[in-house]
Amino acid sequence: MAINLKHVDVAVVGLGAAGGVAVLPLTQAGLKVAGIEAGTWMDPHKQYHADEVFNNVRGGVTSVQKANLEIPTVRENANSPTRPRGAIHPMMNAIGGTSIHYWASAWRLKPWDFKTRSEVEKRYGKSAIPVGSTLEDWPLSYDDLEPYYDIIEHEVGVSGNAGNIKGVLDPKGNVYEGPRSREYPMPALRGTEYTEHMMDAARKLGWKPFHGPSAINSQAYHGRPGCVYHGFCGRGGCHISAKNSTAVTTIPEAMKTKNLTIFDLAHVTRINTDDNGRTTGVTYIRGGKEYFQPASVVLLSSYTYENSRLLLLSKSKAFTKGLSNNHGQVGKHFMGHWQGSPVFALFPFNINVWYGTPAQTTVVDDFADDNYDHSKAGFIGGTSLSLGTEMHPIEAAAMNTFGKAPAWGSKWKAFVKENAGRWTSSYLQTSTFPYEQNFLDLDPEVKDPLGDPVCRVTNASMPNEAKAAAYGQQKTEDWFRAAGAIEVVKFPGGSGGLSTHAYGGTRMGDNPETSVVDKWGMSHESPNLGVLGGSVMINSGARNPTLTVQALAWRTADHLAKNWKSIVHKT
Repeated sequence: MAINLKHVDVAVVGLGAAGGVAVLPLTQAGLKVAGIEAGTWMDPHKQYHADEVFNNVRGGVTSVQKANLEIPTVRENANSPTRPRGAIHPMMNAIGGTSIHYWASAWRLKPWDFKTRSEVEKRYGKSAIPVGSTLEDWPLSYDDLEPYYDIIEHEVGVSGNAGNIKGVLDPKGNVYEGPRSREYPMPALRGTEYTEHMMDAARKLGWKPFHGPSAINSQAYHGRPGCVYHGFCGRGGCHISAKNSTAVTTIPEAMKTKNLTIFDLAHVTRINTDDNGRTTGVTYIRGGKEYFQPASVVLLSSYTYENSRLLLLSKSKAFTKGLSNNHGQVGKHFMGHWQGSPVFALFPFNINVWYGTPAQTTVVDDFADDNYDHSKAGFIGGTSLSLGTEMHPIEAAAMNTFGKAPAWGSKWKAFVKENAGRWTSSYLQTSTFPYEQNFLDLDPEVKDPLGDPVCRVTNASMPNEAKAAAYGQQKTEDWFRAAGAIEVVKFPGGSGGLSTHAYGGTRMGDNPETSVVDKWGMSHESPNLGVLGGSVMINSGARNPTLTVQALAWRTADHLAKNWKSIVHKT
């Protein structure tokens, strides 16, 4: 029998990048909020280590957590077996969630990303939409979300150079971005000799390079210091709090209101509803005991895979197929971002990519989204090209030998000794779209320790995205060659496996027949249930999702606070 707790206005399930943002506007509006998180607070001085073995080999801050006991299974298509599961989930349970150990790249989507289907059909015709794609336009525009992008950039703290302020372009920033209302609150992270060299090479090619934006302080901001560029941002937390996780930004601010109560180490098992389909609260296990947290509104923000899983597990009289799933849309329109697509380059001189942060990048957006004519390309969408820093000794020693040396032995050692500081790789992100054959559901065989099915990911190959990524790889090779690289090797990327950039499953839209939540992130079927995170997004864009996830979360929370009475009493 569950222990009943004191009723709250809003129960937020998950205090990561999305839920950790939403609690601030809710509590500032005077609402009483219960933040329910499977992880707990992390001590930066005891749990964050500048140690490549700890972070990059053993999983670092993600090595012990609830998520590792419920890692989703993955299969290529509905008729193929699932692949062997890894030991470490790509995402993190903690107060602050994966915003603790992510790269902190902080991108806005483009105006085109919000209206992709209509823009493609208008420019190239309906036949240009990839076969089997369930792509729709978003139910909101870039202009609708721009004020919330601005709020997040200043509330959380983002370093960058604006490329378009109210239509005025500045080549120091991204001239392809949508218009913004003002400059970033901090200048971009400093460049390095390597990133500046690559910027010069891009300009010689006629491209428009810029420094990528990052949720890392380039100078002191809101009482926290600027980055010291010591590295280990890829899988570790920042011991000086220069990386702007929600654990050091919005969550502490929400706690100052005295309206946020955090229940940590709490494993949510079900979202509860009444016979009329209204959400009544959540059930969770904490310290071996079961609790029921009643709430007027529930906001689900437990990352893409777990958002769908919790809804599918939460069956009731009103929702026999899972909460908010009477139209069968939960788990549909899933996308794993087509990212990585590595291009390795060897230079005849040292390029010094040691340490620093992965967000310390030179970026080219000339081939992203619809920034060039796709009439003869054979695909839609595009790829952003990023080159950055943060190399460590073990990674360097595992370098590609470019066919110039064997993979082991004395000749390999001699090659690595001479060339470990002369090679690097790229990071490419390609526009990714939803397809009928890609979805999330419950695995019929694999269970978590409580006996509940884990999430199953069905993610087939996507020819459109593969072509777009290959085009981006060729442009990256051109870039490396222009910068003096003597050898370049390309490897296929993909969207398989478990992505840290996962989208869909509870996507937003105006039509309940093809979406789970409305344009505000509130359920079509259970009016006092909201969903936060990449799971509500319709397509990926050619960039990291976190800033968009956070802007949407603030927008949902702001809408909820301003329309409280009508939402709580809506039937």
